[in-house]
Amino acid sequence: MTATFRPLKFGVTRVSLRDGVPGTHYLKAEQELQAYPERMTDRLRHWAQTAPDRTFMARRAKLADGTLGDWQHITYAQAWAQGRSIAQALIERGLNAERPVVILSENSLEHALLALGSMIAGVPFVPTSPPYSLISQDYDKLKHVLRTVTPGLVFASDAARYGKAIVATVGSDVEVVLAEGDLGPSRAVTAFQQLTSTPVTAQVDQAIAATGPDTIVKFLFTSGSTKLPKAVINTQRLWCANQQQMSQSMPVLAEEPLVLVDWLPWNHTFGGNHNFGMVLFHGGTLYIDDGKPTPALMHETLRNLREVAPTVYFNVPTGFEAIAQAMTTDDALRKNLLSRVKMFFYAGAALAQPIWDSLYASQEREIGERIVMSTGLGMTESGPFAIFVTSPNVRAGDLGVPTPGMELKLVDMQGKTEVRYRGPNISPGYWRAPQETAEAFDEEGFFCTGDAVKWIDETDIHLGLKFDGRIAEDFKLATGTFVSVGPLRGKIIAAGAPYIQDVVLTGLNMKEVGAMVFPTPAVRALSGLNADAPLADVLNAAPVLAHFQKVLDELAKTATGSANRIARLCLLSEAPTIDRGEITDKGSINQRAVLAHRAETVAALHADTLHTILKPSH
Repeated sequence: MTATFRPLKFGVTRVSLRDGVPGTHYLKAEQELQAYPERMTDRLRHWAQTAPDRTFMARRAKLADGTLGDWQHITYAQAWAQGRSIAQALIERGLNAERPVVILSENSLEHALLALGSMIAGVPFVPTSPPYSLISQDYDKLKHVLRTVTPGLVFASDAARYGKAIVATVGSDVEVVLAEGDLGPSRAVTAFQQLTSTPVTAQVDQAIAATGPDTIVKFLFTSGSTKLPKAVINTQRLWCANQQQMSQSMPVLAEEPLVLVDWLPWNHTFGGNHNFGMVLFHGGTLYIDDGKPTPALMHETLRNLREVAPTVYFNVPTGFEAIAQAMTTDDALRKNLLSRVKMFFYAGAALAQPIWDSLYASQEREIGERIVMSTGLGMTESGPFAIFVTSPNVRAGDLGVPTPGMELKLVDMQGKTEVRYRGPNISPGYWRAPQETAEAFDEEGFFCTGDAVKWIDETDIHLGLKFDGRIAEDFKLATGTFVSVGPLRGKIIAAGAPYIQDVVLTGLNMKEVGAMVFPTPAVRALSGLNADAPLADVLNAAPVLAHFQKVLDELAKTATGSANRIARLCLLSEAPTIDRGEITDKGSINQRAVLAHRAETVAALHADTLHTILKPSH
């Protein structure tokens, strides 16, 4: 029997393809991009006038003992009023694109209000990765951010957690604003409440009128895969056009009042542009989730999802993996999460098929039908929304078709096809980095993504594209054979589910392909050892090694040559770190950084000098 899905309309189902010079093709949606606002501030004002009492954002209050209590709400009317007061404060300080607002801390109601106030004033804001302040030992990336944007004001949620980083990196000539605490007598700080209580003058409306499509809203830093992070310029045009594109590609967003429960960090484009912007554009409500897809924090996400029912739900694969596992036994979670959600959406990495199957099984058991698991492709420089699926029958790796108003350029490169972007949602470039900006665009003004794609079905272009890896990640063996990293990595993760978090492939200029595996916490249960056993002992336990030996043998049976045969595999007990750039806040792996920082492990894997190396039995 064919599975049925909860109804979901797809906005773009037909595309047009034209040929360019040999090896080049152009793809775009047949649907035209409709009109969009000149500034996101217009949407905030609209909802403050038409739905003033609707909750814009909510977050659980932090209690004295450190636990989280009831939800604190901010309505659209309150957000508009407090945003205007903050805007007045920023105007009085003379802040601008040369001296913007830097936000060091995680998602919060204060963070949201400061972002809105900055937008109203026409002052760019810079949401910065909290681990740059909280986990880093040398603060190199934080110092780089501050050098690049030269802030006039730096905000953090509290002195206790962010004070050390502020003292070490923020110049004495830069104003520091804190929501809680102070930095002692040697460093003056401004209380956040001073900004929200600033009396509004006519200057605020003048500032709004002075902003337009080319006004810079914010700088979002890339994850810094190969070099130090770059500051991507986000204009009003980019954000507004992209929200309209999302609305046309995903009509579900406008079908009913939007409710999100979301942990994704606002210093990343997925959380900060895609989801924050979506709520603001559609007058929705965002419940800030203080959970995260980690063993220590996932319980908070599950608690929130038992209480607040989203209309659409976004997460990364590790989050969906934890939710899929919990739903098999958690009746309250299943009932509430599935009560009105129309669409799931994942991004950031590949979603293994067993996770998909588990989610579908729970959905069919609870509501008798499946929820569409959608996905696409995008990046910080594209707003991020660029490509989106066209049907409910999505498989791992499917991307779909371009969103209205954006054109794709498909360019043959070294046996692969790179996808390039051009449209109103594309960033004009990188702040104070003219060379990097020039290098990012081709001669026709298309942004070069470095992503490789191929057709889902060459006989039906309307189904769109699927992911074919990152061109820069692919490498050659000593034989000259190309290894296509993306698809092979996804295949290994799927084969090893639910025990593989991620995989980094090795073998550049070697005779064979190797794999370094980051395991999931589930391997502890597989090992049979005590819960507090060192991870190194867990990974050397006989049941764990036997499982991965079986996975390796199964993969070897389907290999067709040296380029897709995993000849050697090791399990890594040291998790990837943000400080070394091996992993992003979202949990996606940076292959190149892992290879660079673990070069000795790579060499030992291929020299057979590691303590434990698994090889195919045949």
